[in-house]
Amino acid sequence: MTEFAERGSRNTGELGRTTIADGVVAKIAFLAAGEVEGVHALGSGISRSVGALRKRVPGGGTTTTHGVKVEVGEKQAAVDLDIVVEYGEVIPEVGNAVRENVISSVERMTGLEVVEVNIAVSDVRLPDEEEEPERVR
Repeated sequence: MTEFAERGSRNTGELGRTTIADGVVAKIAFLAAGEVEGVHALGSGISRSVGALRKRVPGGGTTTTHGVKVEVGEKQAAVDLDIVVEYGEVIPEVGNAVRENVISSVERMTGLEVVEVNIAVSDVRLPDEEEEPERVR
């Protein structure tokens, strides 16, 4: 047996503990939801505006997860998402695709069991709607 295989056979669960912050799970869920076709954005218009403001405030953070709330326990996680769907998409299908992608990504990356993903569709993005421009001063 090789040296690597011998070390790999130890029960690493006895050597320490790994904890995963809520923010980590929220980022994974945010990115996974955004990957789904038909999702225009996460968060309501107000939360997206607040997120844009936070980016400009020193120390406000550069990565936002607006539209995502998570509860993380030792072995399980629950996710709440607020999404904006593109006009013409079948909302229940987009919701199911988001749910599947979020569950898959969070479970694969963290090892946590996702017990629920609740999705609220807060808006529909119309084809002729313009994005609210972010004002930079």
